[in-house]
Amino acid sequence: MRRALVAATMVLRAVTASRTQRDSGNIEGVVTVRHEGSPRDASGVVLYVVGFEEPPPPERAQMRQHGRHFIPALLPVTAGQSVSFPNGDPFLHNVFSPSPTRPFDLGQYAEGETKTKRFPTVGVVDVYCNIHPEMSATLVILPNTRYAIADAQGRFEIAHLPPGSWTVFAFSRRAARPVSTRVTVAADGIVEIALELDELPRDFAHPNKYGEKYRPTTVYPPGA
Repeated sequence: MRRALVAATMVLRAVTASRTQRDSGNIEGVVTVRHEGSPRDASGVVLYVVGFEEPPPPERAQMRQHGRHFIPALLPVTAGQSVSFPNGDPFLHNVFSPSPTRPFDLGQYAEGETKTKRFPTVGVVDVYCNIHPEMSATLVILPNTRYAIADAQGRFEIAHLPPGSWTVFAFSRRAARPVSTRVTVAADGIVEIALELDELPRDFAHPNKYGEKYRPTTVYPPGA
């Protein structure tokens, strides 16, 4: 995934972000997901387009903490966009990332509190909780706003693309590797594509923010 993003961003071309809808085209399609060879629900697979840059949207993206999970576990955002991490659990969380693209540590904070981080650089950022070892998620920082999330049947639509030749990627957290196809989008046109994504078993176990194993004897507050 990281290699695909780096390779793709080396050939980015700037385009005007203020194109009208009549000057743009759409990509529609289906992504089929196979986990160890068996079909699975495609919900949450991220489809994104590379080849041009756009400024980020003004609103923040959000990755919630609830039930000792990050929701969603895979979140696409645009380079320069901020992401909020609200704590919806009745106990402390500590969101951090050791990823070279954007290392950070938000520290511990309680239920009802939110902390925010900006992500200026294209790449992949794995996110963890320093208190709960089962919590992990991934941010995909993209060069533009042209991405979509597939539904259970794998259907998706990426709308209002500038005319040109672009590369479309499909990615999930358990993907053996991202898959891609090249498309040419015409003004007022619709491009239909089909992608197949293979997944493998993946262990999301990780060290804590100090690079150490989580201590099994740690005592958490009630309900944690």
